[in-house]
Amino acid sequence: MQKTNKLFKLKIERPRNIKNDILSGLTVALALVPEAVAFSFVAKIDPVIGLYAAFMMGLITAIFGGRPGMISGATGAVAVIFAPLMLGLYGDGLTTDEATGYLFAAVLLMGVIQMLFGVFKLGKFIRLVPHPVMLGFVNGLAIIIFKSQFEMFYVGHGEEAHLLEHGPLLIMCGMIALTMTISFFLPRLTKAVPATLVAIVSVTVISLILKKLDIHESRNVLDFVQGMDPTKETIAAGFPTFGIPNVPFTWTNIKMILPYSALAAAVGLIESLMTLTLVDEITETRGRGNKECIGQGLANLVNGFFGGMGGCAMIGQSMINIRGGGRGRLSGISAALFLLAILLFAAPLVEIIPLAALVGVMFMVVIGTFEWSSFRVLGSIPKMDAFIIILVSVVTVMHDLAIAVLVGIIVSALGFAWQHGKKIHAQIEKAENGAKVYKLESALFFGSAQSFKDLFDPLNDPQDVVIDF
Repeated sequence: MQKTNKLFKLKIERPRNIKNDILSGLTVALALVPEAVAFSFVAKIDPVIGLYAAFMMGLITAIFGGRPGMISGATGAVAVIFAPLMLGLYGDGLTTDEATGYLFAAVLLMGVIQMLFGVFKLGKFIRLVPHPVMLGFVNGLAIIIFKSQFEMFYVGHGEEAHLLEHGPLLIMCGMIALTMTISFFLPRLTKAVPATLVAIVSVTVISLILKKLDIHESRNVLDFVQGMDPTKETIAAGFPTFGIPNVPFTWTNIKMILPYSALAAAVGLIESLMTLTLVDEITETRGRGNKECIGQGLANLVNGFFGGMGGCAMIGQSMINIRGGGRGRLSGISAALFLLAILLFAAPLVEIIPLAALVGVMFMVVIGTFEWSSFRVLGSIPKMDAFIIILVSVVTVMHDLAIAVLVGIIVSALGFAWQHGKKIHAQIEKAENGAKVYKLESALFFGSAQSFKDLFDPLNDPQDVVIDF
């Protein structure tokens, strides 16, 4: 399975330097905006809450986390968990402000749980995740990222959404192809600037020219935001402000939010630690899992007090950062600060970025994330490993990351036990008193029961038989 690591190198052997970190951080910040907005609507909250979460998660984990170069922010995995909580609160007649108060309390509790994981050094258990599970996780996430881009081809939201008309759809596909072409070929010519940033700027300029000539008006980030919430006139916002969640901290309320907080903490840590391991393989360095748990927990704790929806590590943005040459903590810090600057000062510039450019960048992330070598090795690895890769990929897409990893670990453990327990051997000797001695080797396991019985020759064995365990 060592051959699979070659795929991850992707010609990204760039030296860590300040310029690469800052420019890569800018690219990541541009890609964070539409995803944070989209995940906010998944969680049934104001987009600004998701953008605040992306800023705070990115900044704090970059400073205090255990993996330089890894990007954290508002994620779909966490948004999906908190969505039922918000729907239930709205169903109980709570106002938006009251419901978001419970959300912030749940995020705060999520952060406490994650910090306890780090304090008690439980992050090391990520080592128990077998390599086939890791491959399935990576492939499943790549498919999820790919599928998540389909909504960019639709106008409207919910049941009213419909596919773009033929002409605009073809132009959008052409812009996506151009973005991917620049991202792929520019690094072969120069590595002075991140290819993804050049691609975004180039496609944005082309879209403005087409609009100026009245040829075509591309859908941009602001169109996407307004398609979800017509009342939003801009993505601009002010600084996040400190506040204690407006929730009575009674035992009843704690019991209500605790299941959501615990599940979000578990899913967030699993995705973060799996992403950490993946970045370790790509950069051939080693992050610190327990420190990352503390960093993630601290970031979510701050989110709870400053009005963010919480989050975890983001494999897509982490891949954008790594591909752009971001290696140090400065890349994550600069991404967060650029995102804050966008919210405060540069929202109009980001709002005109065509969705096609961001879709093209994410498609390149999918290509770089998916373990294509897993197809090549499926025929040469044990059938159980091949089954686990496919199983985890499917469960990740159909359900969620936490369930997929849990299923993969259980199936891997059972497969390992079966393979090592179904065969049992024995050295056969004769004792001085004439007894026959069977010295058993290998593991004793319920799967080895038949092999255990097949060792004996009851018709020819003497009266005294010794089984040496």
